[in-house]
Amino acid sequence: MELDEFVKEELARHDWAALGCGCGDNAEHIPLLFETILTAETEQELRGYSIDGHVVWDGDVFACTPPAVGVVMAALSGEPSALARDRLVYALWRIATAEFAPAEIIEQVRTAVTEGLWPLVRIGLTGRPPVAETVAEVFECLDVDGERAAHYRRLLAERAASRGRRWKSPTPARTRT
Repeated sequence: MELDEFVKEELARHDWAALGCGCGDNAEHIPLLFETILTAETEQELRGYSIDGHVVWDGDVFACTPPAVGVVMAALSGEPSALARDRLVYALWRIATAEFAPAEIIEQVRTAVTEGLWPLVRIGLTGRPPVAETVAEVFECLDVDGERAAHYRRLLAERAASRGRRWKSPTPARTRT
């Protein structure tokens, strides 16, 4: 799988080497992490590659977090693999629920999520109920976009509640050959 042009541009527009990273180094390795996550086709290819410990770690976020959220939102606006999509949505949840986040960084994260609101809503409303629940929590924790987000939080909560009902993941129709 090839990296989306929008994601490439979002990665290129930041001076990652000038940003602090959760691992203690500068963040110049963050683009490689994203490239690997977004192009991997199997869990095995992802072994050892995570934005945990770099963008978010143990309830803390770093200088590289807001630009990384911009990359996540750019990736989610395209058509990432289900594997990448689920990891990125989970990463957003981890960032949104960070306990030790400076107000300035959280505001930058909120702005990036609000700018990319529609793909995230689509993923939540069309994905599996646990994904809807995660997206709803991201909106709630970040208090994204007031009234509009409140409407979608309600819809996402309904979708997440369907988890208890018998729910079947949509599968494409197969044709016999």
